[in-house]
Amino acid sequence: MLKSLPKLFGDPNARELQKLNPLVAKINSYEPVFEKLVGAQLQEKTQQFRARLAKGEALDDLLPEAFALVREAGKRTLGQRHYDEQLLGGIILHQGKVAEMRTGEGKTLVATLPVYLNALTGLGVHVVTVNDYLAKRDAAWMGKIYYLLGVSVGILNHDTSFLYDPSVEIQDERMKDVRPVTRRQAYGADITYGTNTEFGFDYLRDNMVMELAQAVQRPLHYAIVDEVDNILIDEARTPLIISGQSSESAQTYRQCSQLIPTLHETEDYTADAKDRTVTLTPAGLEKLERRLGVENLYDQANYKLTHYVDNALKAHAMYRRDREYVVTDGEVIIVDEFTGRLMPGRRYSDGLHQAIEAKEGVNVRPETMTLATITIQNYFRLYKKLAGMTGTAATEAEELFKIYKVDVLVVPTHMEMIRRDENDLVYKSEKGKWEAIAAEIEALHKKRQPALVGTVSIESSELLSGLLTRRGVPHEVLNAKQHEREAQIVAQAGRLGSVTVATNMAGRGTDIVLGGVKDNRDPADWQREHDEVVELGGLRITGTERHEARRIDNQLRGRAARQGDPGSSRFFVSVEDDLMKRFGGDMIKRVMNFAGLPDDQPIEMGLISKSIENAQTRVEGHNFDIRKHLLDYDDVVNKHREVIYTERRKTLEGANIRDQILELVHKELAQLVSTHLRSDDSERWDLDGLMDALKLLFSIPASLTKEAIAALSVEEAGEALNDYVDQLYAEREQQFGEQDMRILERMVMLRTIDVHWIEHLTAMDNMRQGVGLQGIGQRDPLVVYKQQGHQAFQELSERIRHDLARTIFNVAIQRGAPQAETQTSTQGTPRRAVPPAIAPAKEQKAMLAAISGHGQDTARAGADKVGRNDPCPCGSGKKYKKCHGT
Repeated sequence: MLKSLPKLFGDPNARELQKLNPLVAKINSYEPVFEKLVGAQLQEKTQQFRARLAKGEALDDLLPEAFALVREAGKRTLGQRHYDEQLLGGIILHQGKVAEMRTGEGKTLVATLPVYLNALTGLGVHVVTVNDYLAKRDAAWMGKIYYLLGVSVGILNHDTSFLYDPSVEIQDERMKDVRPVTRRQAYGADITYGTNTEFGFDYLRDNMVMELAQAVQRPLHYAIVDEVDNILIDEARTPLIISGQSSESAQTYRQCSQLIPTLHETEDYTADAKDRTVTLTPAGLEKLERRLGVENLYDQANYKLTHYVDNALKAHAMYRRDREYVVTDGEVIIVDEFTGRLMPGRRYSDGLHQAIEAKEGVNVRPETMTLATITIQNYFRLYKKLAGMTGTAATEAEELFKIYKVDVLVVPTHMEMIRRDENDLVYKSEKGKWEAIAAEIEALHKKRQPALVGTVSIESSELLSGLLTRRGVPHEVLNAKQHEREAQIVAQAGRLGSVTVATNMAGRGTDIVLGGVKDNRDPADWQREHDEVVELGGLRITGTERHEARRIDNQLRGRAARQGDPGSSRFFVSVEDDLMKRFGGDMIKRVMNFAGLPDDQPIEMGLISKSIENAQTRVEGHNFDIRKHLLDYDDVVNKHREVIYTERRKTLEGANIRDQILELVHKELAQLVSTHLRSDDSERWDLDGLMDALKLLFSIPASLTKEAIAALSVEEAGEALNDYVDQLYAEREQQFGEQDMRILERMVMLRTIDVHWIEHLTAMDNMRQGVGLQGIGQRDPLVVYKQQGHQAFQELSERIRHDLARTIFNVAIQRGAPQAETQTSTQGTPRRAVPPAIAPAKEQKAMLAAISGHGQDTARAGADKVGRNDPCPCGSGKKYKKCHGT
């Protein structure tokens, strides 16, 4: 029924594209005009466009001419002309939508059209790529177009940043056409290329700086995300986190790690591959309690020990070396499950990474506490306009719209796609499957047809590599352990007789040309090889296992048959594969056993391929639920983040917060008065308590004695305190000078916000870990989390007010010029830290040291140290370790 709807009402995708055809025709009409422009006239056009924008014209008004100008620049610099389908893709991206374009359709070139148009505003355009290599490659490649048109291009890499500048003379080939610049300069360019993690972490770091000059990003205006499904969907399950060290016991991780191997699956614990959870059985629980020497592991007193045990179980049962992670130079490095790439610097949270380190016998690094965090979803929703492009987005259209409010349009190919996709071959055992794959690749190699083999893990690629080596088949292995060479290897995967074994999305973003890249080869030789590969049937794609997302399988298939070339694909599946085990593999295996099929005898049925795709659809829905679940919870913290970061930014930008601080001090005084002078009967007032509390705020004058306050009413006492505070504030302002007082206000406000925001993030994370138990009581955990989160934010606001009131009168301007420190962020990018502009008055020196140094790796020189069991200097009455030393 649903399949017949497009026949009844027409294809909605085709209707949308039809609306854009007149715009394409208008762009084409400018081509003969712009072909006549010479030299500097192209750059003059850019200035004219900007002038027209300044006079009130809209970007849509300029689109036909701007796109035609970019097309002309592409012809002159790259020898590439944007064809009509690419113009359609560019219009879709400018409209803030996702363009699905097949592999080889020139998405990198397509992006230049909307990027240039939107760069004319001067507000900045971000082009987001999946890795540093592609960011630098694409910026340098397309930078020729932008440079000709007078538009600047910045490049962000993991530990450095550049500007595209072909005039620079550097001997190092890797630095060709780029020159190193500061991060801020790279963001100041009209266009900035970088990865999603670089953009996201810079946003978080910008909201941790103490001076506006340290911030690098401008307001987030427009982003085009390349491989949008990978970044906005696959990466969305991993939040971006900047963290500092916490104090957890490495020895306990090691102890638990030694105990888990003594347990046996099924008997002592059960593992759920679908939900990635491990649960102890009663027998396993009894064993662990006996060996750990505890009576009840799940007693509240043992909650920390439970945390260690749960992580050790997960590390041993669910996380495998060379699949989820690798161990390199004594360090556990996560492998991206979708791309197969290593992710150095990323760590599993909640102690799981430490449990894996203990399992592998490497150094167990301390656990971390969150200093700043944001999900990929909420970061990219900050952009005023968001667009994306990929070869596979249609299957995720619903999620992209629900989360990011972007539509997906499929752009037709420039030439008809003639790839032949064959039915899956299903084997009874993994051994039979791998032998069949090796035999097929050997046969392909003998007839010299190029083969690209996609695997789901490093472990699988190395297993297949061993089989091919034993058969004497030369091949290249491309996995996360050698990602530096991935683009070069993939680019040659179309040569005669080549065999390339690659994790499922390695080399994404690099075209596979039949006959290989031309480089400096003789054109006639290249043409002969190209034609021979075409006669053999083009590139053969062999999938060694179905991925849990249809997109990933389609991406692998899409590496073949680009631009009208021939090609074919087939997946080899075993009923012992992870996906099959989760969805019906046992039933198929029973049927195969009943039929007496040997291990090396496959079955090939369209029905089975269809059932596998149905299983993938269910997994995709499950993963969408996980991502939506993550977003629902992060939306709670996101509202808090917006308030805190807005307040922080306002303070950084020099807003006059004098009245705001005084208002907060007045509220704190009102709270103290209402607490200590509750009764109308003055004899029941707690005057001693009030005087002790006031001493923490400021030096009490002789006029404000207990006797003097006792002679007043509650209202009069409050007014007297407020009058004195206003007078004292004015005196301090006169003493320091207005400019220095504004600096002092800013530093105190920022430090107070930061210390309590970090505590709030930790509290919210702990709350989220425990709120799931509310489901047992038939309460929606999300609703409870929202309620508790709201209460926690109210308490955060009160703590900020409380500490700010207790700090503002107890700090002084620092007259010296201390050595500035260099802080290194979790991503390794050095930031120059501006030295504190304030120094504490003598009696509050320790307190401010605690506030200014909280959560950072380096302590300010000369600060007095407060013992963990000493009373906290803030006056809360708690021990320091339970208050500001948390």
